[in-house]
Amino acid sequence: MRTRVKICGITRRQDADFAVKSGVDAIGLVFYEPSPRAVTMAQAAAITAQLPPFVSVVGLFVDATPEKVLQTLEQVPLSLLQFHGNESAEYCAQFNMPYIKAVRMQTATDLIQAANHFSGASALLLDSYQQGVPGEPDRPLTGP
Repeated sequence: MRTRVKICGITRRQDADFAVKSGVDAIGLVFYEPSPRAVTMAQAAAITAQLPPFVSVVGLFVDATPEKVLQTLEQVPLSLLQFHGNESAEYCAQFNMPYIKAVRMQTATDLIQAANHFSGASALLLDSYQQGVPGEPDRPLTGP
């Protein structure tokens, strides 16, 4: 098995270029407006316009409406969806795209149950938990 590297929260074309030159397999674009790393559709289009063909583009969403995800898919060439909110397995699967589901880790979190519930996911991402705040994408797990 090969380790793949994704840099998430890319907001500028030059950062995507640097990540690609550094050998990343994927870049992540945040489509969650409250995040300081959120991108607009225009930014996302500019960032992805000149990416090499084997660099995946991951779109990160938090409790987005299906219309928002579909609109993004129409305008940005996403390879993979990443969900960080309270999305159900049915919600995640409706886009007919590979997806990653973030699981906010708490003492009572049952990863076996989460893996079974999201059996259609390409992967589960173990995310930190902070009361009332969606997990910051790709932060290291600091405990419950």
